Amino acid sequence: MKGFLSRSSVRKRGLYLGIVPETAAARNGSTPLTFDHDLDILPDAGRRLTVAELAGHVDDLAGRLWAAGVRPGEHIAIHKTANFDVWVLATAAERIGAVPVMLSPALDGATVGALLGRLGRPHLLTDTHKLDALADVPLADRTTRVIIVAGSRPGAGSLADLAGSPRVAPVFRGLDEPAMITHTSGTTGLPKLVVHTPRTMRMRLRPQRWLLALMRRQETVAIHISFVHSRMFAAMALALFKAMPVLLVNKPGPNDVAEFFLEHRPGLIEALPNSFMEWEGLTDDPRKPFASVRYFSSTFDAIHPRTISRLLESSERRAPLFFQIYGQSEVGPAVGRPYFPKSIHRADGRCVGYPLPGCAKVRVVSRDGKRPSETSPGFIEVRWAGLAKAYFAEQERYDANMHDGWWRTGDVGYRTKFGCLHMLDREVDMITGVRSSLEIEDVVLSKLAELSELVLVLGPKSEPIPVICTNEDQPLDRARWRSAVAQFPQLADPIQIPQAELPRTATLKVQRIELSRRLREQIETLGTG
Repeated sequence: MKGFLSRSSVRKRGLYLGIVPETAAARNGSTPLTFDHDLDILPDAGRRLTVAELAGHVDDLAGRLWAAGVRPGEHIAIHKTANFDVWVLATAAERIGAVPVMLSPALDGATVGALLGRLGRPHLLTDTHKLDALADVPLADRTTRVIIVAGSRPGAGSLADLAGSPRVAPVFRGLDEPAMITHTSGTTGLPKLVVHTPRTMRMRLRPQRWLLALMRRQETVAIHISFVHSRMFAAMALALFKAMPVLLVNKPGPNDVAEFFLEHRPGLIEALPNSFMEWEGLTDDPRKPFASVRYFSSTFDAIHPRTISRLLESSERRAPLFFQIYGQSEVGPAVGRPYFPKSIHRADGRCVGYPLPGCAKVRVVSRDGKRPSETSPGFIEVRWAGLAKAYFAEQERYDANMHDGWWRTGDVGYRTKFGCLHMLDREVDMITGVRSSLEIEDVVLSKLAELSELVLVLGPKSEPIPVICTNEDQPLDRARWRSAVAQFPQLADPIQIPQAELPRTATLKVQRIELSRRLREQIETLGTG
């Protein structure tokens, strides 16, 4: 069949998600995976599986999806309650050559309906809870078929009813054929659908291999990343191929995390920057849940130095390090850098790292005709074989970001004479009179330990408004605030809100544009009240 390859021809050239568990099991089938939650699709599996058992379940579910009518090259949108079985189901779909389209459970019904329409009637794999939430979406017109993991709903097939279906041999499509589709955060409108291929996904494993090469002994890795994010699939592939015991975190509350880590003692934690920030308070926990951790790894978004410092100080391992990788969904990991306890006090939070050997190339191009510098930042662009191949059904938007083979990330910054990339802000978040919102946030957070979050957004008069959240929503000490921001006279008075009210993306980034819009509405309402 055209576009398909033999198993032997793809092992070293592409990452085929459907055979990741099987390949890992052949190396060490006893490697354990431990969950802090139950799996909807595998209700009898409990909270611990070996890699061999995981491979068997993926093979079984692939057979069920085939029996349900899913075929190679077809899109299958996966939109269900957050759970590791999202990864399991996507891997099973890819095993039979289908293209899983990962739709965040945080998306509202209207957005899901619009994305289904863009996909051109895909299969929809969901659960009863999410299906009920899509009651206003004309699924009969937007999908080829609806499949639920268990239970029953009119017009939907159930994977649970297909248990015992014949197994199906894995299907290998072309190295540059779509293998998975994820979506952007949608902070500026309807999310874009990002197309990944076996070739691009394999390339993205390279930067993290650099970190794993530093390890002198086998470590248990704890992973807390959105189950629909492309990074989740890379992280799992690396952990399984390295036969590392894996802890899958789905309950990010600090107390839940502390108990999970105290029981299983990870040596490496990979999580999103905002998750680490939420866990900062655990560094003072007398139970010391991070004592066993030697390696902390954070991907895609910049992270505040205060957070890094507190995490490193909480480890009781010899020479702990924090490895930061900067990138985005379309780019994958672009640059990275390590932080160590003895040097973190000198860290500049805007320095996101250096290009890694054999990985992405990065450049900064002028925005205003001047050479990019600290006072005149330019557009950050990336080039390498790990770039996503397209925006599905929006090729013009994708091409608009390409400049002679370089992908414009939407971030602005500069490079130092030593080659370190400094990322100052997203272009759409820049505020007149503010060199870098992120830099101000770094400085103020380092001075005020009582702040759990600080976000600088544009006010109704184009003024920079600090939106703050405090630990346990305690009142802000205004005198301490004024002292901390004395070097930034351009800031308006702070607005304090509960942290739970911050609008966030699927990767927990604060949606600054949405937050700014809400504040303008509130201020305008108060002004006319």
